[in-house]
Amino acid sequence: MDLDMEKERKNLVRKLHLQGYIRTDSVEKAMGSVPREEFLPDDKRPYAYLDQPLSIGEGQTISAPHMVAIICEELSLKEGMNVLEIGTGFGYNAAVVAEIIGKAGHVYTIERIRSLLNSAKKNLKSTGYSERVTVVHGDGSLGISQYAPYDRIYVTAAAPEVPQTIKDQLKVGGMLLVPVGEEGFYQELILMEKLSKNDFKTTNLGSVAFVPLIGEYGW
Repeated sequence: MDLDMEKERKNLVRKLHLQGYIRTDSVEKAMGSVPREEFLPDDKRPYAYLDQPLSIGEGQTISAPHMVAIICEELSLKEGMNVLEIGTGFGYNAAVVAEIIGKAGHVYTIERIRSLLNSAKKNLKSTGYSERVTVVHGDGSLGISQYAPYDRIYVTAAAPEVPQTIKDQLKVGGMLLVPVGEEGFYQELILMEKLSKNDFKTTNLGSVAFVPLIGEYGW
């Protein structure tokens, strides 16, 4: 165990709590447990506990820790949930979610870029999350229908609009979080709660910056 990294991780979690991004014990415990440095390219490991997005290659980024906290808090994750993540990256966000939903839950995550998928699988295995996170190669804008319906769905890339395919894979009573907006780096973070098959309660959580969602129902 790298004690310096563990100390930096604890300091960051404390900072995110004081700033109001972390509000619950479950998110605090998860972000204090999952080693972000193990989900980064070697040259980015020294910056693991700076609260900023970092490049992971292929034009993609790992989200800033405060954004991971926002995603987990806004989705009100609970133990035992069935969760879909769209945009695996290097696997960090999926590991944090897996830590929150526990061994009774499961995260399914889809990534279109093969090299990132391979890195995510390696990282999840080395950190002990591979049994609780299933990584699938494919077009994230289509979701993963074979494991639906999901209690929660979140998208780590921005879409021009919320794909109907993903809305259809959400349970009634479930929640969906997705950045929506222009193809640049500034969008609105949209939280949707599925009230019935075709009815959703929508909340705009404010401006965010994500890479574009590439695919049939993306860009």
